[in-house]
Amino acid sequence: MDFKSSDTIPGPRTEDRLPHTAEAAVKIVIVGGFGVGKTTMVGSVSEIRPLTTEETMTQAGIGVDDNYGSASKTATTVAMDFGRITITDELVLYLFGTPGQERFWFLWNGLFEGALGAVVLVDTRRLEVSFDVMGRLEERGVPFVVAVNTFPDAPRYPVAELRTALDLPEEIPILDCDVRRRASSRDVLMTLVRFLHALAMKGALT
Repeated sequence: MDFKSSDTIPGPRTEDRLPHTAEAAVKIVIVGGFGVGKTTMVGSVSEIRPLTTEETMTQAGIGVDDNYGSASKTATTVAMDFGRITITDELVLYLFGTPGQERFWFLWNGLFEGALGAVVLVDTRRLEVSFDVMGRLEERGVPFVVAVNTFPDAPRYPVAELRTALDLPEEIPILDCDVRRRASSRDVLMTLVRFLHALAMKGALT
């Protein structure tokens, strides 16, 4: 289609425009294994209509993708999810959800570029997946908090036991969340922001 000079190209929806008071934008990545709730978290907390790259799962993933605990899942993220949330009048978080299947993890490096921090979503039925996820963040020097998504049939453990199982130092926050609930997802992001601020203050004092 050819556009005439008189044609106008529609801009973003009014509700999607960046607040005029925003002074700082921070990139946050939400990572985790397949089916832990990354897309759901971005969708529940984003104040704009989230961008998703979900595609229908096909026969190609059989025997390749580990969908334990997510057998009913029919779509999967193949590139990224994107959303935005305003924390204060001045601070805005850009949220990037990563694909969960290991065969798409090569995309993570690009998504990690410029990220100030990360949320690691954990499913207690598949804790072993979290080691590779956290290892990649540590290699890139990206600080993170751990959020345990509460699946109905997943076992519950005290924070101290989870910290030991995940081999995490005391300073890294671990908290329960329900990614379907906006308030719960927002609490996770606020915990990350406070953690990043504490790290920045610690660095400034040393």
